[in-house]
Amino acid sequence: MLSYQHAYHAGNFADVHKHLTLYAVADYLLRKKTAITYVDTHAGRGLYPLDGVESQRLQEYREGIWPLWQERIAFIDPLLSAWKAALASAQPDASTLTHYPGSPWWLNRVLRDHDQLRLFELHPGEHKQLNTQGLAPQAQRVFGDGLAGLTAMLPVVSPRLCVLIDPSYERKVEYQEVAETVAYTLEKARHGVVLIWYPLLPAGHHHTLLSSLKESGIRNIWRSELLLREPTEKTHGMFGSGMLVINPPWGLDQRLAAAMAEITPLLGATSRYQADWWVEE
Repeated sequence: MLSYQHAYHAGNFADVHKHLTLYAVADYLLRKKTAITYVDTHAGRGLYPLDGVESQRLQEYREGIWPLWQERIAFIDPLLSAWKAALASAQPDASTLTHYPGSPWWLNRVLRDHDQLRLFELHPGEHKQLNTQGLAPQAQRVFGDGLAGLTAMLPVVSPRLCVLIDPSYERKVEYQEVAETVAYTLEKARHGVVLIWYPLLPAGHHHTLLSSLKESGIRNIWRSELLLREPTEKTHGMFGSGMLVINPPWGLDQRLAAAMAEITPLLGATSRYQADWWVEE
């Protein structure tokens, strides 16, 4: 299925959760000089105007990045402050939030001359939009299936690997496909850092992903979830966002917890953050 377009959801609370985690991981990886290959399996278009037709239809950014941007008091947490400053640099006018950057932008901004970035996108319209984004020469856009593309390029030539996997999960089988792709990836790159986003939906299909990874024998899996509201019998649609980080950088759990302590009150009285080690090292 190729109906999903992230522009309808750009800047929502799940994007905040996902991209803050990605930012924290990339920031830590830059502390070493050795080359990194970044892979984004479901890249999208890279940059989303919030006044666009798609974003305005659902306006999900109003329950995500908007209340964080509107906050006039400077954030205490250094990670959150740095992330917001980076977000400001994506705006034509740094004082006004008009665009929300997707994962290609967040990854492209950390590229050094000896790093590589592979951006996969299967939706023809989204890939066309991605091709219009200004990216570094070492950022390669690929029109194709990201999970298949990732497995085909392994092992990578660089000493380090960082992968972001965030499908739309329109098909239930994607949860299992992601788990199988991750298992193969870590066979070829045992120390690779893999980030996996998943939605929290009433149907609970994400448990297929979680269970499969636990049963795979993969170690060192950290899980975090940001709930916008508590689910009830009447809940429809996504009520929370989940992130798994395999081989997370040291201290990531504490850094994210401190940042989320400032974020959750801004997202509403029902928002809540929780994290644990899904599989210990």
